Amino acid sequence: MLQWEKLGKLFDPRDHKDHPWMREFAQSPSVLILDDVIRVYFCSRPAPDELGQYKSYIAFIELDRRTPTRVVRICNEPVMRLGGCGTFDEFGTNPVSVIRHDNQIRAYYAGWTRCESVPFNAAIGIAISNDNGESFERVGQGPVLSYTPDEPFLLGSPRIRRFNGQWYLWYVAGKRWLKTSGRPEPVYKIRMATSSDGLSWRKAGVDLIEDKLGENECQAGADVIERAGRFHMFYSYRQSQNYKGREGGYRIGYAVSEDLVNWKRNDAVAGMEVSAEGWDSEMVNYGHVFGLDGETYMIYQGNEMGRAGIGLARLQNSPDWFKP
Repeated sequence: MLQWEKLGKLFDPRDHKDHPWMREFAQSPSVLILDDVIRVYFCSRPAPDELGQYKSYIAFIELDRRTPTRVVRICNEPVMRLGGCGTFDEFGTNPVSVIRHDNQIRAYYAGWTRCESVPFNAAIGIAISNDNGESFERVGQGPVLSYTPDEPFLLGSPRIRRFNGQWYLWYVAGKRWLKTSGRPEPVYKIRMATSSDGLSWRKAGVDLIEDKLGENECQAGADVIERAGRFHMFYSYRQSQNYKGREGGYRIGYAVSEDLVNWKRNDAVAGMEVSAEGWDSEMVNYGHVFGLDGETYMIYQGNEMGRAGIGLARLQNSPDWFKP
């Protein structure tokens, strides 16, 4: 089992009243390592409108590289505007995953659109930064991955990586919408697409992780790293209903693969559990694992799908199968 030392909550937008577009939620943290700082991109929301509808924007904070728990900067405005009327990202850009490529930084994100019979739909877009990640411009008004005959419902939760010159995009594909006593709830599973240029994608077309909580288990946020010649996936899973409290909330799971296609699930290895109390006592989810100056860290979101902010953990042990 991996053993993580929780270093505490890093950031909660509710503690900063001078950013009205960033009133609550810090979701889907994604790290970019710079010379002196660690830039953490995440998704945040202003107050809901009079109908209770949210929008979501991409933001970032910067952490001191020598003291990663210290926030040294908060961005003053969203790094990208929402899409125009009728576009796939008119109402939100969430979640997000960033990667450096040559002299650019790319952001892969899910765009929200509102629906009538279900609360929302989503597809995946790409935006590019030419100013070292301070701002981004979308590559076009439409998504690069959207629903298709074999993936007819929402696509979202992108996580981007490159291995051996090949681009890999892990995402979720909706399987169905469940009718409940309240609003409909989606069921989604982790899938993968590959690309030679990071722009045109070929879908694998299969669910990668077997179910543990039954066929309506929701899986998301697949973050993959390579260690000791194998590939290690950290992802989030939860019940599709009654997930707002401690019992059914998101947990971080783990799977391993030799080839990035066939995955063996073993959640006990992940080693990241909810705390006894506090901001991450109901959920730990959307973990992003990264190496920094000889250490391995996981940045993750807490209770209420990240409404309670994001925190940091440091790996205390490095088993042989996980050493760089």
